[in-house]
Amino acid sequence: MKSLKKKRRIQVIAVAAVALALSTAMIGYAMRDGINYFRAPTQVMDEPPAPSETFRIGGLVEEGTLIRGEGTTVRFSVTDGGASVPVTYTGVLPDLFEEGQGMVGTGRYVNGTFEASEILAKHDETYMPKEVVDALKEQGVFQHAPGEAPAAPNG
Repeated sequence: MKSLKKKRRIQVIAVAAVALALSTAMIGYAMRDGINYFRAPTQVMDEPPAPSETFRIGGLVEEGTLIRGEGTTVRFSVTDGGASVPVTYTGVLPDLFEEGQGMVGTGRYVNGTFEASEILAKHDETYMPKEVVDALKEQGVFQHAPGEAPAAPNG
């Protein structure tokens, strides 16, 4: 009698383990296209991603590079102070988008140009996404906004 209970318990545990592994694999498969990694322009130039990979790029819109084409096509370069990546975007830019300001774009790097499907700009004078701040600090070009005190170190 004990061996039947023990056998049944082992079967239940085995089925539960298989179900857990299968559900984890299915969740990972479903999320594979939904995960967009952030890269700074220096990282993109050092190790260009595959043209099929969607990722986010962020930095400052380089001064003197904003070119508005016919219709809604816009060309500009994004920089982190160490490298500059040309960007093309077709669509309506955010109201606060301008040269010298922080931006984050989502898209693909194809033939040396980042083809953006979405462009986000800062939402006020002091905000910049954490990833962009970290990338700019790494390059040594981050500047605090006027009147803003540097953040206190953690600890």
